[in-house]
Amino acid sequence: MDDVHALARRLVETPSHEDETAAGDEIEDWLREHTDADVLRDDAPNGGNIIARKGSGDSVALVGHHDVVPPADEQVDDGEYVVYEEDGRLYGRGAADMKGAVAAAMVAFRDADPDCELVFCSFVGEEQGGIGVRHHLERHDAPDYAVVAEGSTSYTTDGVTDVVVAHKGRRGSTIYAQGVAAHASEPASGENAIYRASDAVDVVRELDFPAVEVMGERVEGSVAVTGIDGGSAWNVIPDTCEVTVDERTVPGERADLDRVTSVPGVSWSVDQDLPPMECTSDAFADAVLDAAADAQSGAPRHVVKPHATDAGWLADEGTACVVCGASEPGEAHTKTESVSLDTLDVCYETYRGLANAWPVRED
Repeated sequence: MDDVHALARRLVETPSHEDETAAGDEIEDWLREHTDADVLRDDAPNGGNIIARKGSGDSVALVGHHDVVPPADEQVDDGEYVVYEEDGRLYGRGAADMKGAVAAAMVAFRDADPDCELVFCSFVGEEQGGIGVRHHLERHDAPDYAVVAEGSTSYTTDGVTDVVVAHKGRRGSTIYAQGVAAHASEPASGENAIYRASDAVDVVRELDFPAVEVMGERVEGSVAVTGIDGGSAWNVIPDTCEVTVDERTVPGERADLDRVTSVPGVSWSVDQDLPPMECTSDAFADAVLDAAADAQSGAPRHVVKPHATDAGWLADEGTACVVCGASEPGEAHTKTESVSLDTLDVCYETYRGLANAWPVRED
């Protein structure tokens, strides 16, 4: 799989935490040179999404993103990303999340001979809340099916690449408590916004965590207060206080945060809502699992992922999605980020195998 390894290294070497143009150039140029596909570079912010298509029929997309979070000091030398191989792993910012899997998807796209419309997508701005995929979906139809190449390796067994059939979303909210300012020597003459916010926090603590089942896998959400900000001076009864809430959402359910408005002077608003995902096609989820099983010696399973991905935005538009990729838990966004080269080979075989096998035809 030298093509996958070499391409992964090229992509990881290309900085893309501030401006994704250069990484997009690498992807676009490679696709134009190595495939006969129709290649589109759109006008999404930060350099544009890269979309390539070949074949006809129902569309199956191999989906990734080429932006990365800012590198740690150890991952940069004289303005260049530090990239190296050691003990069968590729090290560097974005190796796991997720340029390694993007490279595997690109080579699989090149090599596949599909009986469907095969689409390759690499989006910008995934780390900023799905900027690229949202830009694309506002202008184009969503694919019928998609494999989002985010991490699914070592979920059930070390070194085995599983298939995610559901993942949580994230809703970030702010609770606002309004009070009446007063001198702290006469607290009864005011209304303490921090006390009201504290009462609202108590409401949040009592909320039930929503949970659903997807293809036999339990997906359980959570709600947590993660910050509080109020008060202007030690001798002033505060008239405002804000509380931040992190909610991990599940398909079709949300915690009843509106209950905080039962506290006088309290309101709330949503700041960010990254959607959860559930696969809506058993046949597609099983076909990806079969392809993953054929690609490796271990026994992959359908699993649930705790993190939001671009699959949530696609699923919201009707795409039947799974997540299947090389990153292992604990690798993404770290100063020692790396990916197994053998696992990139498994991903390549999985993506190519699925593309050649779909749609599944019954005799």
